[in-house]
Amino acid sequence: MLTAQDYLEGQIILLDKPLTWSSFQAVNKLKYSLKKTYDLPKKFKIGHAGTLDPLASGLLVICTGKATKQIESLQGMPKEYTGTFFVGATTPSYDLETQINQTFPTAHISTELIQKTVEQFLGEIDQKPPIFSAIKKEGKRLYEHARNGEEVEIASRKTTIYEFEITRIALPEIDFRIVCSKGTYIRSIAYDFGIALQSGAHLTALRRTKIGDFKVENAFQISDFSDSENPKAD
Repeated sequence: MLTAQDYLEGQIILLDKPLTWSSFQAVNKLKYSLKKTYDLPKKFKIGHAGTLDPLASGLLVICTGKATKQIESLQGMPKEYTGTFFVGATTPSYDLETQINQTFPTAHISTELIQKTVEQFLGEIDQKPPIFSAIKKEGKRLYEHARNGEEVEIASRKTTIYEFEITRIALPEIDFRIVCSKGTYIRSIAYDFGIALQSGAHLTALRRTKIGDFKVENAFQISDFSDSENPKAD
């Protein structure tokens, strides 16, 4: 059994973040549960090593106490995602946060074309973050500019795709598995993949399955906090 001192000294806890929850909500839930169970101090340190969008589920690596000093190094680890692209339509947010704004032909898209297109995305690539993202520009989050209808020039960034595997093709849906570097936007890959297919695409499902050697199958659920007073930790 872990003790209050263990959490203060530092623990790494794996959480399977539910769909629609923000990473902030998930960390707050864990913080509240631990403070209530272990009578931890008000300024108890806790944080996560890499945000997940509300429309994504999967692995959050959460650090407590002195382990929060490891957050920066954990954030730099490669990440693995699985999910689904919807081909033939785009949205302004590149995912389901916004409505479809354009549709495109898909009759020309074959399995061979999809597999050839994957090759364009392997290795170091230039990627523009989505306008609906939390990156700051001129003192405001990009999504604030987007929601105000303001056009903003977004600089591209270098990112690395280590592995990109197509796991199912059932057009208009394409399932994938991607292993990538820190700062990669899978939504942007969906959008750019659609363009590379001479069509359009957006992300309809996303799940983070690994961060470094940490795996989502070893994580606990939010519901575990009400079922158990001692959540799993690594």
